[in-house]
Amino acid sequence: MPLPATASASVVTAPSTSELRDVPLPDVAAGAGLLRVEATGVCGTDVRDYPRPELPSRVMGHEIVGTIERMGNEARLRWPVSEGDRVLLEEYLPCGQCPSCRSGDYRLCPATDIVHNAEAVRYGATPITREPGLWGGYAQYLYLHPRTVFHRVDPSVDPMHLTLAIPLSNGYEWAYRVGGVGPGACCVVLGPGQQGLACVVAAKMAGACPVLVTGMGRDARRLGIARALGADVAVNVEDQDLTEVVRQATGGAMASVVVDTAAGDAVTTSAAFRVLRQGGTLVLAARQKQPIQFEINQVRDKALAVRGVRGHSYQAVEWALGLLASGWEGTEALGGAVFALKEIDDALAAAGNGEVVHACVDPWR
Repeated sequence: MPLPATASASVVTAPSTSELRDVPLPDVAAGAGLLRVEATGVCGTDVRDYPRPELPSRVMGHEIVGTIERMGNEARLRWPVSEGDRVLLEEYLPCGQCPSCRSGDYRLCPATDIVHNAEAVRYGATPITREPGLWGGYAQYLYLHPRTVFHRVDPSVDPMHLTLAIPLSNGYEWAYRVGGVGPGACCVVLGPGQQGLACVVAAKMAGACPVLVTGMGRDARRLGIARALGADVAVNVEDQDLTEVVRQATGGAMASVVVDTAAGDAVTTSAAFRVLRQGGTLVLAARQKQPIQFEINQVRDKALAVRGVRGHSYQAVEWALGLLASGWEGTEALGGAVFALKEIDDALAAAGNGEVVHACVDPWR
C-alpha cells in the first residue's frame, strides 16, 4: 500500500507553543525504517520541557507504540522485528559500542545523552531541523533510526495501555533494581505522579511492606489511586508529620528505601533523610528546580546510600510489558484521557495539573 507524501505532526515552535504541520515522509534508507504511530504517552518531562526557551523546535513524545510500516534491506537483517509488528520504542538511540552500552547502561551512552551532549539524538527531543525531522511520537509517522531499541509487544493489548510501559518500567528500575526493595522492606515514595505511582506498584510487587506515598492536599485523587494500587499509607504532608507516620507504620524501624519523585526542595530532601533507617537507601529520581543544601553528615552518620537514577533498563521495560499483557487490574486506574494531535496543549495541561494520571496522544484521532 503506497505511503502518503507527508505526516501530520505537532511541532513545538516556541515555548509552550505548538502547531500542526505536514512533515515530508523520508525515503527509507537501507539501515532505517518508518513507524506508523498508534499512541504516544505524555511524560512528565514533556510537561516540564514544553515551556523551556532554550530547547529547539521539535516533535515531542517518546513513550511510543506503533506498527513497523517500512524497513530498509539492512534493517531487515539487523533488527529483531519485521514489517507489520507492533512495537514499543525506548527513547534512547545508543551507539552500541561505548562502555556504557557494553555494560547495559545504554541510557547513559554519549550518543543519546541529551543532558551532556548537545549533538546527541533521542526520540522526542531531537530538533526538527535535523533530517528527516520526524523524531517524536506526536506525529502520524516516526523515522526509525538504525540504532532504535525495539520491544515487540502483544498485539492483543490496547496500544493506549501499552504507553504505560515506560513509566511503569521507571518505577521498577528505581524502586526495585536500584532501590533494592524486597519482602518486608518499608518503602516511602515521595510524590504521587505517574512515576511515583509506578514505584508504588513495583514496591508492592517486590513484597515491600509497608509502602507509603506522599502528596499534598491538591493530590487527594492521586493519593486515592495510590491506595487502590496497593499503597498501605497515603500521607498528605500538609496535614501530617511524615516522620511520625513512618515511625508508627514501621514500629520505629523507619524506611529501608525512599524514592524521591517529587522534584521538591530542601524540605523534601530533609524529610527523606529523617525517615530513612540506618543503612537505608535514598533514590533521587526527580530533577530539582534549584540547588539544594543539606547536612552531608547525615549520609555518613546513618551509613546511607544515595543513588541517582535516570530512565530505565531494557529488562525493566520487558517487565512492564509483561505486566500489561497479563491483564493486570491496575491498568484502568493508571490509564487516562486520549487526545488528538491538535489537542497537545490540553494533553500537557491535563498531565501537568493532575487532572489525569496518564494522558496519551492518538495521532489519527
